[in-house]
Amino acid sequence: MSTQQDLPDFKHRLGFFAAILGMFMAILDIQIVASSLNEIQAGVSATPDEISWVQTAYLIAEVVMIPLSGMLTRWLSTRLTFVISCSAFTLASLGCAMAQTIDQLIVLRAIQGFVGGAMIPIAYALSFRLWPPRMMGVIQALIGMIATTAPSIGPTLGGYITISLSWHWLFLMNIVPGIVAAILVWMYLDIDKPDFSLFKKIDFMGLGFMALFLGSLEFVLEEGPGEDWFASHEIIFMSMLCVLGAIAFFWRTLTVEMPIVDLKVFRNRNFALGTWLGFLVGVALYGLVYLMPMFFGTVRQFNSLQIGEIMFVTGATMFLSAPVMGKLSDKIDPRLLLTYGLFMVGLGAILNSTLTADAGFDAFFLPQIVRGAGLLVCILTVTRIAMGTLPQHEISNASGLFNVMRNLGGAVGLATMDTIRDVRFDYHWEQLIGAINTTRDVVVDTLYQSQMQFTGMVSDPAAAAVKQLAQRVSTQAYVLSFNDLFLWLGIVYILAIPLMLFIRKPAPGKAPAEH
Repeated sequence: MSTQQDLPDFKHRLGFFAAILGMFMAILDIQIVASSLNEIQAGVSATPDEISWVQTAYLIAEVVMIPLSGMLTRWLSTRLTFVISCSAFTLASLGCAMAQTIDQLIVLRAIQGFVGGAMIPIAYALSFRLWPPRMMGVIQALIGMIATTAPSIGPTLGGYITISLSWHWLFLMNIVPGIVAAILVWMYLDIDKPDFSLFKKIDFMGLGFMALFLGSLEFVLEEGPGEDWFASHEIIFMSMLCVLGAIAFFWRTLTVEMPIVDLKVFRNRNFALGTWLGFLVGVALYGLVYLMPMFFGTVRQFNSLQIGEIMFVTGATMFLSAPVMGKLSDKIDPRLLLTYGLFMVGLGAILNSTLTADAGFDAFFLPQIVRGAGLLVCILTVTRIAMGTLPQHEISNASGLFNVMRNLGGAVGLATMDTIRDVRFDYHWEQLIGAINTTRDVVVDTLYQSQMQFTGMVSDPAAAAVKQLAQRVSTQAYVLSFNDLFLWLGIVYILAIPLMLFIRKPAPGKAPAEH
């Protein structure tokens, strides 16, 4: 392995980029099934309630594995942990493609998410262990580009594959890259040695508490909005499990000699603040990817390919700006860059807070450019701020904690957005529907014209006209609720900027200490 200030040799570079490929697959598979759930539902004879678990099972399992990866790399070594993770992920992908029932698919998706979850923090940790600080801007730009592009293109790529081939290829496409990544990492990334004696010290009780805490939390966040939160006995029960699991997990982690994850790393102020900013970045990373397809699907009735063509602007912006921002991040105070990034993400969201029912590519073009440029900067700088001042032996553990907080940010963001959208839709519906009464000439004229259009086409033209008018009101209420979400999301990011005052500047050109 190279020294801290030297570039890694060719073999280590090849192994590193193979690990990046594995990370890309693991992140991509979170969203790749999103636009193909109807086809999968028909293929495995599932109900609408059951099919949502194809995504939920993956997310719950992945969020449990991510913080566990630090302990696994110390026990098995980085190379062996990644190869086992990547190989098992590839086999689970094959199993998903061969699933005949919804139960089989849900179990295999959970396995896929659990075993594949380790590849994400390992790739992040490798970027700090292999590359010198002077290259960190370019490397973090690469990782940031992948971390943002994968969930962005997931639904579109999934829809295209399903239309062109079949939903089975959503999983079969992982096989060749998975085999290649596992072989290259095994051959070229032998950077540390396993310590099998640690197996005796593994805190299996802490692992169980962590799985109970994070698993039930992810379940509540995923299912809560659709179940009207605490109106559901199931959500109440899972929330109680989450609270009990959290208490037990934190008690165990803070008292046992070798915890399953070491929370003492949060004593580092940069890591603590960087991790919470990473949580906020997760809200934008997954929330904005969720809001735009939801708007186009609900209001404009676009298909997945039409949505993908519009959202391509964000990915293209990040791709084109990555090299420039990567180099700038080596020369400019990362706190200033993160301030710029948060402001741009906030501004890009606010620019979309005046949408209409006819909003399309033009309305989202400039805001996507602004958000895309800002989001890339946020990802590459917040990672450096969080882990750039940590000693080498804490990097793997810290990477897992950082990534799980980012994923939880996405989960909390989606659940919050769903709830706010429903509440604001009801509010705007009540405000708008009051203006729809037959004492107003414009209402009478609109109903009359609609009734004339339906005459001879349906048995009750008057009822059809009222239904059409109600649909128009509903559409406007949806548009206004999306405007509220974009506005509030933008304000949150701008209000986060003062946190920069409490962050220490990582020393330029200085690698993390080895103590």
